Amino acid sequence: MEAKVRLYVEQPLGTGQAVAVGPEQANYLFAVMRLAVGAPVLLFNGRDGEWLAHVADAGKRRGALICAAQTRALQPLPDVWLLFSPVRKERTHFIVEKAVELGVARLMPVSTRFTQSERWRHDKHLAHVVEAAEQCGATVVPELCEVQPLAQVLKGWPEGRALIWADEALAGQSGTRESSALTDITGAPAAILVGPEGGFSEEEKALLRSLPYVRPISLGPRILRAETAVVAAVALWQAAAGDWR
Repeated sequence: MEAKVRLYVEQPLGTGQAVAVGPEQANYLFAVMRLAVGAPVLLFNGRDGEWLAHVADAGKRRGALICAAQTRALQPLPDVWLLFSPVRKERTHFIVEKAVELGVARLMPVSTRFTQSERWRHDKHLAHVVEAAEQCGATVVPELCEVQPLAQVLKGWPEGRALIWADEALAGQSGTRESSALTDITGAPAAILVGPEGGFSEEEKALLRSLPYVRPISLGPRILRAETAVVAAVALWQAAAGDWR
């Protein structure tokens, strides 16, 4: 029988290992998905790869799974981070979900001069991260940071990591040196920065242009929405330097 459910757990995984599930996961497995004793489930924990397990106990508020065999080894994520400014709730959810599907290792929400969004709910977005990892077949759940001011993040920027800035001012300038900045990446650590719906302030743009590790790029001839720009920028990086090659 083919497993129809993938589940992220925090417990160790290995042959014969029992994995307890609490009320929330038990409700999903046994009430929503209607799995019975003996049903297969795929498990991953970000450390031990993906494992096939079977339901050993299916209670209303608890349950147990027994690991049978590893189905895939751990597949580390590419060393790329995403810095983005939260937008409206549904679109922020979209950004988080698609970034996980595209293979970002760390999501870093940043506040900027023109950030326009509701209060950041870290627990809600972390649940979206986990759900997206479960659905897309990832064996690692990306790190999700708390919101920080952009200037603060830039002040503590790690040495040796390029920051690829999707600069809307370069829209249509496909022949410029800046627009081809992705083509000479050789596997070094990187991060991608996409701004808010209102763009960056003049002060923020001046700061970004003054930093030696910032590499502005164009995302084509049209100005994109923030969530579209995230997908385009990460896809370009993956094709040029990530694990799509």
